[in-house]
Amino acid sequence: MRIKQQHFRTIWQQSGAVCLIDQTRLPFEFVTVNVTTLAQMCHAIRSMQVRGAPLIGAAAAYGVALGVQQTASDAQVQDVVTQLCATRPTAVNLAWAAQRMQQALLALPESARAMAAWQLAQAIADEDVTQNLALGQYGKALIAAKSTVNPQQVVNILTHCNAGWLATVDGGTALAPIYAAHDAGLKVHVWVDETRPRNQGASLTAWELAQHGVPHTVIADNAGGHLMQHGQVDMVIVGADRVTREGDVCNKIGTYLKALAAFDQKVPFYAAVPTPTIDWQLARGADIEIEMRDADEVAYMQGQGADGQVQRIRVIPHESTALNPAFDVTPARLVTGIITERGVLTPAQLHTLAA
Repeated sequence: MRIKQQHFRTIWQQSGAVCLIDQTRLPFEFVTVNVTTLAQMCHAIRSMQVRGAPLIGAAAAYGVALGVQQTASDAQVQDVVTQLCATRPTAVNLAWAAQRMQQALLALPESARAMAAWQLAQAIADEDVTQNLALGQYGKALIAAKSTVNPQQVVNILTHCNAGWLATVDGGTALAPIYAAHDAGLKVHVWVDETRPRNQGASLTAWELAQHGVPHTVIADNAGGHLMQHGQVDMVIVGADRVTREGDVCNKIGTYLKALAAFDQKVPFYAAVPTPTIDWQLARGADIEIEMRDADEVAYMQGQGADGQVQRIRVIPHESTALNPAFDVTPARLVTGIITERGVLTPAQLHTLAA
């Protein structure tokens, strides 16, 4: 994607290091970081300098490459993968990418592993971009179908959290269809959930939509149901950190409530995911490990003060405690369809992709 007319990916290799966009600094500062060690990459994933299931998968692949540059023994490869998989447990892409790296490297002579790791990490990143652009075209067709009755009518799409190009290597998942539709001349408008507690919608989705010139409006998390009741939402498109083989969708906390409202108001609810986000080993969303994050993410908020300085302020009483589950699960019965790079499928059809 372009930022002030310059093309960027969210992560890329450069001179033996990995460069990434520090997403904790957006939207008020655009900062890139050079990561040169496995420990730094683990920190980047944990602290959400990089976040979004496809992106942390690519970050894990590059993390393996960093971790085997000095020593590439079987034990070292396995230890590197174990460290990376422990950083964030919910998104399946992370473990998928790290284990794919492990399997490929262990099949090679030790002397060939360091160079091969960079090549495979790059391939995983490139695959993500290709998949996202493809699913964007399938999702665009859904948006176009809403425009056929009245091409002048704006299609209003609600999304939750950030599943744009910042959550991937490039292209986006939930936002990929929106970018494709906008670039094709379709009239679209996005309702952007703020997505507490870290405000990825307000800080990241809104920022990248503005960079691309897509009309959008930031709303409070609890406004979505009201807008649906008043006919102001034509469809909901979200990303996911993990989709089970039976179509349960695990995404940012609050997604389940949007799905319930959409189901009640007969608003189509879609999850847009590349196939590495589908966990073929898991049938039920109830079995997904839900990451519990630091309560301070609820207790404090970050924003820009009147003086232009970025500030961190407490928003709950000092006597109060907070709970911070990062994700929830939307059951398959509430999901209209799953947009993948191989087509749009109902949860009941999802198994056909595993063949």
